[in-house]
Amino acid sequence: MEKKNFALLGAAGFVAPRHLKAIKDTGNTLIAALDKNDSVGILDSYFPKAHFFVEFERFDRHIEKITRQDKVSLDYVSICTPNYLHDSHIRMALRRGASAICEKPLVLNPWNIDALIDIEKESEGSINSILQLRLHPSIIALKEKIANGPSDKVYDVDLTYLTSRGNWYQISWKGDSSKSGGIATNIGVHFYDMLSWVFGDLKKNVVHERKEDRAAGYLEFKQARVRWFLSINEDLLPKNIAAAGQRTYRSITVNGEELEFSGGFTDLHTLSYEAILKGNGFGLEASRTSIEIVHDIRNAEITGKRGDFHPFLL
Repeated sequence: MEKKNFALLGAAGFVAPRHLKAIKDTGNTLIAALDKNDSVGILDSYFPKAHFFVEFERFDRHIEKITRQDKVSLDYVSICTPNYLHDSHIRMALRRGASAICEKPLVLNPWNIDALIDIEKESEGSINSILQLRLHPSIIALKEKIANGPSDKVYDVDLTYLTSRGNWYQISWKGDSSKSGGIATNIGVHFYDMLSWVFGDLKKNVVHERKEDRAAGYLEFKQARVRWFLSINEDLLPKNIAAAGQRTYRSITVNGEELEFSGGFTDLHTLSYEAILKGNGFGLEASRTSIEIVHDIRNAEITGKRGDFHPFLL
């Protein structure tokens, strides 16, 4: 396969190394990177010759110059920027004749997807979202199990995810719900995507609690009743987890049986890139349900401890 040229936005971010590794592992080249922060020494481990910019205007000018004057092809733009910038940066990629590979959430609002569909139709490039849980072996096995089981069976699912974050979190863009979409969007959107992918169409969305450091609710899909709880507050970790010095707790049970997916995450971005390069990426419509879910969670009336709520709310 011919080597492709990539640019990357958000090179100093948490998720950027996974994209850098995926670009390198798939035998391609990073020609330019951008971040307003210059703590990007990680580039030395992957693409030390990539041009780096801290100002978008200079980055954009560089891309235009090399594609117009030097006839360098820009094939893909990897987007690892804050959530609220994804929409704009996807549009920039398409304007430059490239395809976009964007971290989740693809956008913050469902209507942003509709606008991007029209723009994509008018563009040479395509829009691809990283939905890596769909590539996880345990999740694939679960989907196959559900698909091969009774079509009218409805499963009881508990989703619990606590990932401790320090005081910096609320000061950063992640603590601003207008930029991150809030807790459910920032740390939960890939779980909602996975649940809809496995269990089918969404039927009900109830929010029991929504605070700066936690959120909880109930989702009903065609084949699942899901109680979910998400938090960044380490004080809410189960005592045995905290006593062991762990700062993250992740659990998904299906009819009381624990789904084992603690491992297998290492190369999921590389697998995502491999699929995208073959034309098999997850496009705009693949992201729609999860974007609708987090948008509704962000705007829903809080019901409190009513109905079928997650046991962590007790």
